[in-house]
Parts: sequence; C-alpha cells; structure tokens
Amino acid sequence: MAQGFLARVAGKTKQVFAITSSAGAGDTGKIPALDGSGRLDQSFMPVGIGADTVQATASEALSAGDFVNFHDDVGTFSVRLADNSNGRQADGYVTASVSLSGTATVYPLDGVNASMTGLTAGTRYYLGTAGDVLATPLDETAGGNVGKISQYLGYAKSTTELVTNDDGYVEL
Repeated sequence: MAQGFLARVAGKTKQVFAITSSAGAGDTGKIPALDGSGRLDQSFMPVGIGADTVQATASEALSAGDFVNFHDDVGTFSVRLADNSNGRQADGYVTASVSLSGTATVYPLDGVNASMTGLTAGTRYYLGTAGDVLATPLDETAGGNVGKISQYLGYAKSTTELVTNDDGYVEL
C-alpha cells in the first residue's frame, strides 16, 4: 500500500499518495513509493540503469527459477530449458513463469537466482535436466555420461537462493 501525505494543491490541503510506477513525463514531481517487493519499480530508473537482463521468446513453458538455454528457433532468438542430457548448457535463469511463445526475461549467470526451492544452504549445485539442478556433479569417467554437459552453476545461500557462477561448461 502506498503511503499518503498531505500537500497543498490549488490552495487546499489534500491527501496525496506516492506512486509505485512511473508513466514517464506525466509523473514529473511525484514522490515514488516502493512496490510490493520492497523495491523501486524499474520504470523509475533512467535508461541504461537496471537489471542486466535479456528478453527472448520462450520456445517452451518455463517456471520461476528454471535455468535456460538460448537458441535459434527458425530465425527467432529464443530460450528453452537448459538440460545436461541433451547439450543445452545454462546461459541464464528466469525468475518468473513464462508460457510457450511468451517473452522471457533472462538473468545472466553471476547473479543470485532467488526463485529456487528445495536447496540445501552451503551446497554446490550443477546443471541437471529440464532446467533443474543437481547437488552431485556428473561422473566424467562414466560411459553413460558421454555427450552430456557438466556445468557448475553455484552455491546455495539458502533453501531458495543460488549464488550463480559463469564458470563455463564441459561436454563430456
């Protein structure tokens, strides 16, 4: 809920509320309020300031916290679930669910994926299948892992936060 304050408007004292997002020049002089996440909305930031993200078309449904892979889908820059079993390295992650053909906001590795569940704090995690993670790395010597992707993704800060690293990957 936005906070209200008293202001003199046209010679009268009125209650005015802070805004949680900006529509641009029409909101000049208005006081901003934090949004439901306790942060300033991106619309208040100058061009070039904000989260380092990439927009891509989802070529399959994605869930919040999924690790994703960029690819070319018939000439369209797209994103799909990263998967160690089929050569799809993790290029980033999403923090919100996206339906098929929707626009996904992808965060690069080297950030904190705070949309995870079921992690164990203090544990290292590796790329799993279907956008998920594994607590145990793939065995590079096992014949069944030939052609799979071995990729360290990060360290669990809590049960819902993975501090990610962009250490690259190895095709076994």
